[in-house]
Amino acid sequence: MTAILGLLRYVLIPAAALAGGGVVAAFRQPGARLRSAIQHLTAGIVFAAVGMELLPDILHEARPGAMAGGFICGVALMLGLKAYTAQVEKQRHSTREMSSSLLWTLAIDVFIDGLLVGVGFAAGAKEGILLTVALTGEVLFLGLSSAASLSRGGASRARIVSTTFGLSAVMVAGGAVGSAALQGLSGGVLEAVLSFGCAALLYLVTEELLVEAHEEPETPALTAMFFLGFLLLALLEMAIRRPGA
Repeated sequence: MTAILGLLRYVLIPAAALAGGGVVAAFRQPGARLRSAIQHLTAGIVFAAVGMELLPDILHEARPGAMAGGFICGVALMLGLKAYTAQVEKQRHSTREMSSSLLWTLAIDVFIDGLLVGVGFAAGAKEGILLTVALTGEVLFLGLSSAASLSRGGASRARIVSTTFGLSAVMVAGGAVGSAALQGLSGGVLEAVLSFGCAALLYLVTEELLVEAHEEPETPALTAMFFLGFLLLALLEMAIRRPGA
């Protein structure tokens, strides 16, 4: 129970970012260039978390079967979620239906994000902290974009704020489930879980953050934000590692 409560303290950080992004966008929506900059920055941070934290742990375990199984499950889940979202979008006929489909999709998305924080801490405290930082940027944008979508659908500010706080609660629930389920994992099971998280995060970078970021015309400054995000997480990783080196 102590370990679960300790992890939930970290899950509250991205959950607060999600709620904060929704509240800000409910009153003042960020411009397209700012949203693209946040997406590029976050994509760099998440990519660094995968490359410098999860992937080395996966390769160190050297269990090909567990790695392949977990990775395939992660890809299948994310592609399945994408297919479900596309199907719902085709069937929408009103603003209310659009909002409902959006909320279901976002709820699943943020629940998985909560689980991924648990995946990070299953690998180790340092990995968990860095993955928390990476996901905080991702859900901050998610809060901004979901609030903007609800606003375009005619939702009131009160509904937008309450919805984003509800999504934050779903993320905390995902973290609690992840912490309880992943506590004490080792060996092939841990390898599979880490590979699942690696696949989910790679999908997040390549099929969500960067795809949407490129809807805005690219400039050198926007592209540089990706590399800035990567650099910032690398420097943070060095700062965390140094005391114990």
